[in-house]
Amino acid sequence: MIDNNMIFFARKGNDEQLGDRIIMRPDMANKHGFICGATGTGKSVTLKVLAESFSQLGVPVFMSDVKGDMAGVAMPGADSEGMQKRIDRFDIRDAFKYEGYPVSIFDIYGENGIPLRTTVSEMGPQLMAQVLDLNDTQTELMQVIYKIADDLGLLLIDTKDLKAMLQYAADHSDDFKADYGNIAQQSVSTMIRSIVALESEGADKFFGEPAIDIRDFFMMAGDGRGIINILDAETLISQPRLYSAFMLYLLSELFELLPEVGDPEKPKIVFFFDEAHLLFKNASRSLLDKIEQVVKLIRSKGVSIFFVTQSPGDIPNAVMSQLGNKIEHALHAYTPAEQKVLKAAGDAFRENPEFKTDELIQNLGTGEAVVSVLDEKGAPTVAEHAYILPPESRMGALTEEERRQLIEASPFNAKYGEMVDNISAYERITGKISNNAAPVSTAGGMIPTIEIESSVEPAPHTAQEAAGDVVADPLGGTVIGTVRDVTSAVGEKAEAVLGTTEMRRVARTTGGSIGREVGKAVGEAILGKKGRTIGGNIGAQLGRSLMGTLTSKK
Repeated sequence: MIDNNMIFFARKGNDEQLGDRIIMRPDMANKHGFICGATGTGKSVTLKVLAESFSQLGVPVFMSDVKGDMAGVAMPGADSEGMQKRIDRFDIRDAFKYEGYPVSIFDIYGENGIPLRTTVSEMGPQLMAQVLDLNDTQTELMQVIYKIADDLGLLLIDTKDLKAMLQYAADHSDDFKADYGNIAQQSVSTMIRSIVALESEGADKFFGEPAIDIRDFFMMAGDGRGIINILDAETLISQPRLYSAFMLYLLSELFELLPEVGDPEKPKIVFFFDEAHLLFKNASRSLLDKIEQVVKLIRSKGVSIFFVTQSPGDIPNAVMSQLGNKIEHALHAYTPAEQKVLKAAGDAFRENPEFKTDELIQNLGTGEAVVSVLDEKGAPTVAEHAYILPPESRMGALTEEERRQLIEASPFNAKYGEMVDNISAYERITGKISNNAAPVSTAGGMIPTIEIESSVEPAPHTAQEAAGDVVADPLGGTVIGTVRDVTSAVGEKAEAVLGTTEMRRVARTTGGSIGREVGKAVGEAILGKKGRTIGGNIGAQLGRSLMGTLTSKK
C-alpha cells in the first residue's frame, strides 16, 4: 500500500505516465463492493492488492483461495525488469517495497492448512438443508429434528449425530407426532442418504470439534497489521454447496457476534467471497432473503464484503444495490446473451462523458479496470479507467515447505489441529456412554426417554478429575469437592426419605430438570445463547447423577 490511510488505484493517463490516483476511502469500505471480470483479466492481483492495503491499515482479512496462489501474499515479491517498469510508471518508487504479510492458512479438509470446522448445531437447519439440497418438505423436517434434539438436550456436533437423531426421530415417530407432526420414514431415509453423500465429499472432516471461533479471524500481527486469513479452497470449490454454505455461515456468525458500530473509520474485518455466484446459484427464496438481509445490515457492524465473480449478473439486484465500491475488469461479449450482460455491467456505473463504459469494459487489458468508489459523502464517483497498482507480495503460490512452516508456526495449529469426538447425540442414542436421561415435558406430554446402559464413561477433563470424580465450579472457580465427598455425609438419611424405587426415579427426574434449567442459565451467562444447550445438557446429567447417588441403596 502506498499510503497509511488510503487504498489506491491509478487513473488512466498517457502512455508514459499514469494520471492521478483513485482513492478508496477506508471509512467507506464497509459499504461493500465487487470485483468482476473474465478469467485472466487480473481479478486475483486486484484482490491481493486490496488485502495488502487493508492489512497495512490494521484491518484483518478473510479470503478464499480457489486457485492456490493467494497464500503467496505471505512472501515478499520478486524483483524483475517488468516490475521496475511498473513501479516507475506508477511513480511509487519512494514508497514501494517488497514484503510479505501476516497470514493464517485454513483448510476444511485439513490437508493444506489448519483444519477449519463447525458443528451441525451451529450451521443451523436452513443452511444444513441447503448443503444437503433438500426440498421444502425435507427442510421443514430438518427444522423439526433440530427442535427435537434441542428439547432432548442432545448435541448435534458431527454428521453421525445428525444421522442418529434422524433415525431416532423416525423410530419414535408415534411418540413425537402430537408435538412435532408426522415424521415420515421415507423422508428420513432420503435425508440420511444425502448426509452419507456429503460425507463422501469431506463433510465428516468439516463438521466436528473443536469448532472455529470466529473471533480468531480478528487477530492482529505484532506490528499492528491485520492478519490475512486464507481459506484454501482448491478442493472445496469442487463441492459448491458446501463451499457456499460455509461462507454464508461465516457471514451469519459475524452478524450475530459483532455489536453495532455505526460508521467506523475503517472496517473491523474485510470478507472477500471468491466465486460468489456459487452463493446465489439454486438458492431458495428464503435463503436469498437471508443473504440480502445479512449484506444490508452487517455493514453497520463494521464488516466489509467484496463479492468476487466473473460477471455482475451473478449477483442479485437486491444485493448489487448494496455494493458501493465497484471494480470491473474486462468482459468478453461474443453472443447476444453476453452482450446483454456487458450492457448491464456498464449500466452499474455512473456515466463518464469521456467514454462509453460498456465498450471500455470489453476492451480492457490485463490489470486494467473500470473503477467507481464512494466519496466522502458516500456518493459513487463516475466510472474511471484505471490501472491496478502492483502487489508488494509474491504473485505466485507458496512452496510446500513454505506452507508447512506457516501452518506449524501458527498459534491456531495447536488449537484446531486435532479433531476431538466429544459426547453428543450419537453416543447417547447408540449406547456408547452411560446415561439415565429423564423425560422432558412438552405441551403435549412427555418426550420418550433415551435409556442407555453402558460401561463407557466420558473422559475426565483433568488428572484430578480422573483421580476423584471432581465436581468443579461451573463458573471457573476452585474445585469444591468430589461426588463421594458431597454425598457420603447424607447418604443414609437420603435413603430413609427417598428409599423406594419410585421415589428414586422421581428424584432423578426432578434433579435432571432442575439441573438442565440451571445449566442453561449458566451456559448462556458464559457463552451466550450457544451455551444454553451445552449448559443444559451438562446440568441435567449432573442433576440426575447427584440425585441418583443421594437416593441409591447401600
